[in-house]
Amino acid sequence: MIMNTKDLMKVIDKPKVIVVDCRSYKEYAEGHIPGAVNVDLFYYHWYDTTKDGIKAFEKQMKNLLSFIGVTKEKIVVFYDEVSGMSAARGVWLLTYFSHPHVFMLDGGFKKWKAHGLPIETKTNGFKPTRFSGRTDKSILADFGYIKKNLNKIKLVDARTKEEYNGTVIRAARRGHIPKAVSIDWTLNINEDGTMKSKEDLTKLFNFSKNDEIITYCQGGYRAANSFVALKRLGFKNVKVYLGSWG
Repeated sequence: MIMNTKDLMKVIDKPKVIVVDCRSYKEYAEGHIPGAVNVDLFYYHWYDTTKDGIKAFEKQMKNLLSFIGVTKEKIVVFYDEVSGMSAARGVWLLTYFSHPHVFMLDGGFKKWKAHGLPIETKTNGFKPTRFSGRTDKSILADFGYIKKNLNKIKLVDARTKEEYNGTVIRAARRGHIPKAVSIDWTLNINEDGTMKSKEDLTKLFNFSKNDEIITYCQGGYRAANSFVALKRLGFKNVKVYLGSWG
């Protein structure tokens, strides 16, 4: 799920590789990885986790992935300024559609620049296809599932401590889901923008490998970063609460 800058540089010119810049268009236009297309994933929030809501989410995301040009043989690398939440959201999204070759660039654009690798400013066009991924429901949780299984699952609140405590309010209600533990997603990241080592992440996520873990935040982006961190540690039963606290 994570690719370093050296490995991306080796394959960047191959036709089967799609590099997706998940930052704003302004940031993209100021400089990006050569060949990258721009999709600001923050435009694709989704809160409705009813049965019909999930169907609509899947339809919209398939349309988006088709527009990007994803097919089953493509290697897709998402990147952010660092190993961030939007790139992680892209990884979680394609994992949800059972795509076998999806990665987040470790350290993001910050690390790419630090290594003195090539940068361009021209806009790259999309090459639309017809995406037809198979959904993996095992990595998505909805409101009903959490309510029903609250005493069985481990909940990770990936928001700030202030949001968790209710001193900062970004939704209709303050606070957190009962029994959730607070592990701010930024704790997953080193100062250079890369994701922390397995040793350091293990200290953060002190769970049994047999636990079912559900991550959440405000809208499913920070939660996706913690999902990637947990998968890196080898946890098998991890879900993102798509609607999250929002």
